[in-house]
Amino acid sequence: MTKLEQIEEAVASLNPEELKKFAKWFAELRADLWDRQIEEDSAAGRLDDLIATARSEIAGGKVQPL
Repeated sequence: MTKLEQIEEAVASLNPEELKKFAKWFAELRADLWDRQIEEDSAAGRLDDLIATARSEIAGGKVQPL
């Protein structure tokens, strides 16, 4: 049995309250990982083109305020 299969089996066996806690924890983990990836991409300059495009569109009046 693979590690993933073991995790799937363990999650499937959780009672509703445990599953709720696990789901909350997992959502927070995914959000933290996403935040770290954005920070790394930003620091490495991988978002520079997107930022330049956004600024250009704002300056050109192509963006509506929310």
